[in-house]
Amino acid sequence: MTGSIALVPLLATQNFTSILRVMQWFVVALIFVFFLRVIRAVWVEVRPVGPRQTRSERRKEKRIEEAPEPTRRRGKQLLLEVIEPSDHRGQTFELGDELTIGRSPGCGIPTTYDTYSSTLHARVFRQGGQILIEDLGSTNGTFVNSERISRPTKLAKRDLVQVGGTVFQVTR
Repeated sequence: MTGSIALVPLLATQNFTSILRVMQWFVVALIFVFFLRVIRAVWVEVRPVGPRQTRSERRKEKRIEEAPEPTRRRGKQLLLEVIEPSDHRGQTFELGDELTIGRSPGCGIPTTYDTYSSTLHARVFRQGGQILIEDLGSTNGTFVNSERISRPTKLAKRDLVQVGGTVFQVTR
């Protein structure tokens, strides 16, 4: 009888240890899921906005870019139209010879409402009959069609440009 009584506490401690181990793994799994959710939330906030182009659309644009200068159709002046944030949607800016985008009130396209854009964020300029955009060393980067740019990049009609939290579309 004393042997069976001594066995009960031994079984209870072994059972408690296994339950404790399962609870520890459950807590680790919850922490892991929490960090995955945090990483996903950060990605959703910092990813560039806008639809991605299909391969055929990129090829078509490349053919147009490679066309000789005289055969290109010359149309109206290109504009940058604000798409996001929604309270500034529809605001347009003419793309002249050169202008800057940023929070500084002296910029050609001031984004004083956007805390994610730098003081002097990007520069839009003409060169060889083309309109180019370049990042001016901004913290959050400049994106053209959802791709971060590191050198001057050509802009075409319907391109999406993201500067901080502001998204523009190139229109005519």
